[in-house]
Amino acid sequence: MDTTIVLLNRDLRVHDHPALAAACARSRRVVPLFVVDPALTPYRRAGFLADALRDLRSSLRRRGGDLVVRRGDPVAETMRLAEAVGAQAVWVSADVTSYAQRRERLLADECARRRIDFRTFAGVTVVPPDALRPSGGDHYRVFTPYWRAWSVEPRRPAAAPPDVVRLPDGLEPGTLPVAAAPYGPLVGGETEGRRRMRLWLRHCLEGYAEAREDLAGETTSRLSPYLHLGCLSPLELASLGAASEEFVQQLCWRDFHHQVTRAFPAIGHRDYRARGDLWNDDENAVSAWREGRTGVPIVDAAMRQLAQEGWLHNRARLIVASYLTKCLHVDWRIGARHFAEQLLDADVAVNCGNWQWVAGTGNDTRPSRSFNPLRQAKRFDPDGEYVRRYVPELAHLPRTLIHEPWKTRTLRAYPAPLPLPETPPRVGASPRRDS
Repeated sequence: MDTTIVLLNRDLRVHDHPALAAACARSRRVVPLFVVDPALTPYRRAGFLADALRDLRSSLRRRGGDLVVRRGDPVAETMRLAEAVGAQAVWVSADVTSYAQRRERLLADECARRRIDFRTFAGVTVVPPDALRPSGGDHYRVFTPYWRAWSVEPRRPAAAPPDVVRLPDGLEPGTLPVAAAPYGPLVGGETEGRRRMRLWLRHCLEGYAEAREDLAGETTSRLSPYLHLGCLSPLELASLGAASEEFVQQLCWRDFHHQVTRAFPAIGHRDYRARGDLWNDDENAVSAWREGRTGVPIVDAAMRQLAQEGWLHNRARLIVASYLTKCLHVDWRIGARHFAEQLLDADVAVNCGNWQWVAGTGNDTRPSRSFNPLRQAKRFDPDGEYVRRYVPELAHLPRTLIHEPWKTRTLRAYPAPLPLPETPPRVGASPRRDS
């Protein structure tokens, strides 16, 4: 084959990139293409994405190629470039959202009309989202049986990075997007992602099971933003982290939500399991939650960390999501939208899948589950170190009061807890309070 276009989306790397590796092995010329789509708003991730694209361009140039950047509709721009370079093939990593599935269908149709070979490849997940199906169903609805099947499923070998990438002669690569606004302490790109991966695997993997729930600790990997944009291969990470079942299970949860989203692509805006929810419309409460001034220290600490860093510990995500949906009885979509705007790792499948799980409209087998924020705080931030880090006006309080500042009458710089509405979260059910 003479020329193949590899359309890049959430696979911004050269290591273990099946579509890129196959194109370089089978084609004389390869065009790695990224289309800046104005229909998609990257929010805070714009800077992280810009860094990732810059890093990918450097990696491709070291191999003799380049990252070709265009702006506009991805299907139209891909077809325009295919005509310009005389491409015989367009290959892409398969994805699961409604937008991605529609894009793949349109690409397939346009390529068929032009007699261009169109193929999708694995690479966004460890196990392809359509690889595992329960008896009598199109996808797994409960995690535990999925985990059992996922754990024994044979995996493809990781693809080696290409030694050489050859572009067609005279092709203008285009300019990279630039994001001026700061986005947090993490630096985007495969180079930084692999550096962080190596350090974390060397120093933190062994103790992950014991330390992963410590809110104040720095033992979680913080690799999720790199997985989200494909700066790291989830397959490679699962292999390297195999010594810790607890860590690998987190990657399985990611795959689980992707296979749910493939079967139910409306997960970002429709209840997976409608349960007759009665949501409250209280913009003041929502604003207080977003800004970290609910009067509940563990919730406020987490929301302020999110605003500062664009990242949040998984336990903190559970706490603030449960507080919004089960305590304030606010629609999960409002919380998911705020996370999508703020998180560097907020892909639709994981973000909305987890929000629906917490809200009781998703894949949780106990939909009335609720996380009591005070109990969670005392269990996972027992000394108040996490709260002191992000809520400095409470830093002077002793351990006995740090999570219950309303017990002191002298505190004026911190709000009283929001009044909780009496409206039940859904008809005929009351939340079960978990520790």
